[in-house]
Amino acid sequence: MNPKTLSVLEYDKILERLIAYCAFSASMELARKLKPTPSFKKAQLRLQETTEARHLFSTHDSISVGGARDVRPQVELASRGGVLETSDLLDIKATIISARGLKSTLGKMDEVYPRLSEIAQRLPLPLGLVDAISSAISDKGEVLDSASAKLASLRAERRVTHERLMTKLQKIISNTQNAKMLQEAIITQREGRYVIPLQAQFKGRIKGIVHDQSSSGATIFIEPISTVEQNNKLRELQLAERDEERRVLAELCAQIGEHAEEIATGVAALAELDLAFSKAKYADALDASEPILNEIDGRPKTVDRSPHPNLPPQGEGTLTVHRPLSTVSLLQARHPLLDPSTVVPLNITLDAETRALVITGPNTGGKTVSLKTVGLLALMAQSGLHIPAQSGSEIACFQAVYADIGDEQSIEQSLSTFSGHIKNISKILKKADANSLVILDELGAGTDPQEGAALARAILSDLLERGATAFVATHYPELKTFAHATPGVVNASLEFDIQTLRPTYKLTIGLPGRSNALAIAQRLGLPSSVLVAARSEINPDDLRADDLLDDIYRQKRFVRKERSKAQRARIEAHRLRRELTEKLENIEDERLKILDQARDEAEKRLEAMQAEIQEMKRGLRKASQPLEVVEEVEEQIKVIEKKIQQPIKREKTGIRDQELGISGTPKLGEKVHIRTLNAAGIVIALSEDDAEVQVGGLRVRAKLGDLQRKKQTVDDRPLSVKPSTIHRPPSNLPRMELDMRGQRADDALDMLERYLDQAYIGGMPFVRIIHGKGTGRLREVVREALRANPQVKSFEEGKAQEGGAGVTVVKF
Repeated sequence: MNPKTLSVLEYDKILERLIAYCAFSASMELARKLKPTPSFKKAQLRLQETTEARHLFSTHDSISVGGARDVRPQVELASRGGVLETSDLLDIKATIISARGLKSTLGKMDEVYPRLSEIAQRLPLPLGLVDAISSAISDKGEVLDSASAKLASLRAERRVTHERLMTKLQKIISNTQNAKMLQEAIITQREGRYVIPLQAQFKGRIKGIVHDQSSSGATIFIEPISTVEQNNKLRELQLAERDEERRVLAELCAQIGEHAEEIATGVAALAELDLAFSKAKYADALDASEPILNEIDGRPKTVDRSPHPNLPPQGEGTLTVHRPLSTVSLLQARHPLLDPSTVVPLNITLDAETRALVITGPNTGGKTVSLKTVGLLALMAQSGLHIPAQSGSEIACFQAVYADIGDEQSIEQSLSTFSGHIKNISKILKKADANSLVILDELGAGTDPQEGAALARAILSDLLERGATAFVATHYPELKTFAHATPGVVNASLEFDIQTLRPTYKLTIGLPGRSNALAIAQRLGLPSSVLVAARSEINPDDLRADDLLDDIYRQKRFVRKERSKAQRARIEAHRLRRELTEKLENIEDERLKILDQARDEAEKRLEAMQAEIQEMKRGLRKASQPLEVVEEVEEQIKVIEKKIQQPIKREKTGIRDQELGISGTPKLGEKVHIRTLNAAGIVIALSEDDAEVQVGGLRVRAKLGDLQRKKQTVDDRPLSVKPSTIHRPPSNLPRMELDMRGQRADDALDMLERYLDQAYIGGMPFVRIIHGKGTGRLREVVREALRANPQVKSFEEGKAQEGGAGVTVVKF
């Protein structure tokens, strides 16, 4: 990619933000060197890494490279016989542990994260170095006694010798005869020897070797003759201990040197994984989406280039150009370096027949930002970065991106702004082809307007002949006409609010920008006589075109306002509908509760009446009286009992009515056919909206609308089923969660619908849908389907421990 283009489009600032998410120096160096690739396959792999990392973080948000360090220089030194510091050995240990953990984790998920697992395969296998370092070096970087038997023995002997020496010195300074000669009753060290501070005036009173004196000369530090031998022995043991420690470290470094290549390869793989993790974190911070990257189709296509009646001749016949499969379709795109809370999103869509977009509009209206947004998002996509745009955005994979933006004036080279631009554009025209994206800001500016317009038109024509994809910003009205009349070129404009004299930064494809000079001058109070004179100098056709554009923009504003009003009204209607539904449901619940209480009371009275009848029967039998009277009462009670046992029907609210497959409510014991299961069964329980049906040995719950009556035969008469014997559905339920990560939208919807039906029929109170965070597209599809599903009562984002935004909890 052209280095000047990367600088002009501020690609380096994107890398700076990416580097901030890297965990160690090796991945930071990779991020610093990251450049857009012209290779379509390589760009796809980079995007796949980012996407997989975002999916991984949706369920494993704590995964990282841990305490890894870039230990390649240290390992290289060890391979050449060098002895490392203990801190370096601990860094190597931490790096190997991190590599081991990631290799184990990602190795188990190669089907879900194939690209990340492929990188993890380059991480080193267990080399025995972690145990070797742990047994020799403490976490504080100290060589342990357990490093070798000799070291343990030397240290034990050193400690004993040290204690004996300290005891002897303590006796000397504690002696009352010596105390008056000492500067202080302390034991200190000089040149590795233990000494005592003696006042200089008593020199020679305590026999010993002088090792040092104070700056004033008042104190001398002597080693008593009686401790020289023990001091010598202690020093010898210290040197022997140091040599043994160095031998242990050298042995460890030799082991590391044997595996230097594997460790260096592992560090490189860790850096790649951490870069993928960093891209995922940056994408989440940007609320970015994975772009659909399209490979440029280099097949030639012939385009008519017959002259337009309103344009100067440009040649006869046809023009052969190259078309990409899809150029640009950026939906709700934002410049990644601008504040997302204030930036106005852009919708830029060029179909397969469009090769160039000519943007016109006022200064400070956002033309340059629009151009930079397109260029920078193209560079990001080809670097494997997700882009701040809506899911489904597309962009071609360009082999080269060229940009001419900003002031090209150079005092050193004696170049004017115009000359600087032309020099840069001439370099672009020498290299641009059908695989290039060319971005030109203020094309033809800085010179005579007539000549500048002609030059701008010629440059754009040349780019079209080369087949390049071009985004051009200009003030020249001639280019508006050129774009309107030339196949493959489309006008676009950035709106300007005449009332506030401020740009709105809203890009409109298909319409050129208006000339606002006269309108602005009028708003600013320029005399009307001057305005009339100015209008008389303008071509009437241009004035009519501007008037027509004014009318179009007024209509667009009106339509936008009306659409906004309709949207607000629709939202309010949905809110009121929900509130009304909830109120009606509450009323119906209260009605059913009252009816249930009434039925319970009636059943209690029936039981009392039946007990009295039985008592009357027994009394009449004893008195040998006829039972006809009692039997007549019993018949009446049976009629009442049947009425009480009939299920309470839930009244329709008028808002959630559904078509029933059965005309009226089925009865207990009635044979029905369940359409969704294609199975027949017997109704064993009823509620207001659904029924429990015995299908063979299973009991299932089904909506009344899914039931159809069967034609009854002699054997199909309704069975007598007592509500008190009804049980819950069977326990062979689906799992409490459905993992949909990595699924395409259509497949995901089918899977979701089947799962929800099974869970609902099984009477499950709630389930979890795992869709991951990723680009957010699958989450949107899932939640839209849940809103439309009549079985779903509510849904919410999962708690942090459940997966957060990567999980949706559904209640039935």
